[in-house]
Amino acid sequence: QLQLVESGGGLVQPGGSLRLSCEASESTLGYYAIGWFRQAPGKEREGVSCISSRGWSTNYADPVKGRFTISRDNAKNTVNLQMNSLKPEDTAIYYCAASSSNSCSYSGMNYWGKGTLVTVSS
Repeated sequence: QLQLVESGGGLVQPGGSLRLSCEASESTLGYYAIGWFRQAPGKEREGVSCISSRGWSTNYADPVKGRFTISRDNAKNTVNLQMNSLKPEDTAIYYCAASSSNSCSYSGMNYWGKGTLVTVSS
């Protein structure tokens, strides 16, 4: 069973940057679309960004467009999320998830990591 581990979260000031990583337990990460989701306190989990299995297609939620960049290195079994110009409203637990059907929808994800906390505060 594919296991995903997120890292890179932490406390950052508004306007700062963080780079999240999602590392897979297997060398088959290239078969999966990978999505980043986040859940803020008291809110539902929402999609942030997604990248197709080969990396040819990416998409972003409107609130993060132009600030976040998703990328993947299948040789290293890793997907990264570069987050720039962070805002307090970006504060949330960030989860990566994998879809064996190359889907970017929440319901299409088969495997989830445990999340990493991002706090944007002065």
